[in-house]
Amino acid sequence: MLGLYGEPPEIGNGSTWPIVRTSPHEADVSDPPAVQAIYRIKGEFLKSPWYDSLVLGAPNVFNATDPNIHRRRRRLLSQPLSETGLRSLIPIIDGKIQKAIDRMAWEMKERGAADMYKWWLFMATDIIGALSFGDCFQMLDKGEKNQYVNDLESTGDTFMVRAAFPSLTGWLRKLPVPLVPLKSLRQANEVEYRTMNYAHESLQWHRRLVEESPDTTVPTLFSKFYNDQTITAREMAVDAHAYIIGGSDTLSKTLTYLVWAVCRHSDVKQKLVREIQQRLPLPGQQRSGFTDAQVRDLPYLAMVIEETLRLYPAVPSALPRVVPHDAPELCGRRLPAGVTVTTSAYCLHRDPDAFPEPERFWPERWQSPTKRMKDAFMTFGGGSRVCLGLHLARLEIRLAAARFFHRFPSVEISNLEGMSDDDMEAQWYFVLTPKGKRCLIQQTSVECDKA
Repeated sequence: MLGLYGEPPEIGNGSTWPIVRTSPHEADVSDPPAVQAIYRIKGEFLKSPWYDSLVLGAPNVFNATDPNIHRRRRRLLSQPLSETGLRSLIPIIDGKIQKAIDRMAWEMKERGAADMYKWWLFMATDIIGALSFGDCFQMLDKGEKNQYVNDLESTGDTFMVRAAFPSLTGWLRKLPVPLVPLKSLRQANEVEYRTMNYAHESLQWHRRLVEESPDTTVPTLFSKFYNDQTITAREMAVDAHAYIIGGSDTLSKTLTYLVWAVCRHSDVKQKLVREIQQRLPLPGQQRSGFTDAQVRDLPYLAMVIEETLRLYPAVPSALPRVVPHDAPELCGRRLPAGVTVTTSAYCLHRDPDAFPEPERFWPERWQSPTKRMKDAFMTFGGGSRVCLGLHLARLEIRLAAARFFHRFPSVEISNLEGMSDDDMEAQWYFVLTPKGKRCLIQQTSVECDKA
């Protein structure tokens, strides 16, 4: 099955093939220059029909294969998610972050440890809910997992099933859920239906807010969508669904792996805590203590974030594109038009030419990143289809990480209730998922007394 298109190209260090044929009509590419050609802004390589398997009634801004549909949606959604557009929303975001950390401190005191994976998921869910629809989820207040959270945690499994059996999954959607024959496919359909219902309920919540207090409602990420008369209710629902999934599940996993990785490397933790304590106001000066603008100026924190995004990308899997008729050469070879080319952040981020010792968590590598490192970095995708929420994600990650280690400088991974590194073994589905779906942390008794 494996083979190359044409004669073997130069291999570089001799350890990997930069392009490999995986089926009669598909090739995997792991060469950074070739990847940049595939995902450049001009967007000649369109998303493959595989994305149609992810469509729920209508395409959303993520899975639309028609560039005209994508361009229209992105025009309506991008401005509120720009760095400028997010400035007015920082108080809402920061408030949720501080509340999540308060809840972690409370659980550590009551239980002896806190499940940060759970609290980061609650926080991310509340943030995307508040920014998009109004304060509708309130998971930080509830403090307990429910069916909604269980479904969010299942998105990795669900995407895996749908990606592995796209045609079958699409056909089985036409059947009532009880009649779907295979358990895994039936469960995937059940999660799919429920999460779409959450999207409809969130939109109804926002509609009630607008109708009850139209003069006081804060603009949301969806404001332009709500006000555009050409957007149908179905189109609005599928993009709301994409926001709920993309804005909560991926972020919580990134923050969980960031804290876990830092705590497992004492030298990294020591440098990060020292920078935070030296560069940010001490606790007690005021509750907030510091602003996002101050956090942006922390160089070592920025390196820690980049290394986390490299080694633990939330979406590590293939992003298939179709080779156009006038495609440039890739890795010295011209592929036939219509062939699907795939790239994955998992492979690119482990390119030994770009990242020596690729499995090592080493933030210092980002102190002076090379062009090859930048070209191989694909955490948020690339080109015109780069992740719409990347500025929001980066804002949340840096502010949450800074507040977490500012509040808990001596935090460590707990072994309470059998917690171990086995729980954090990465399961590389379409979306990264920790095996145990939990990560318990604890702090020193002195910090517990202060909490």
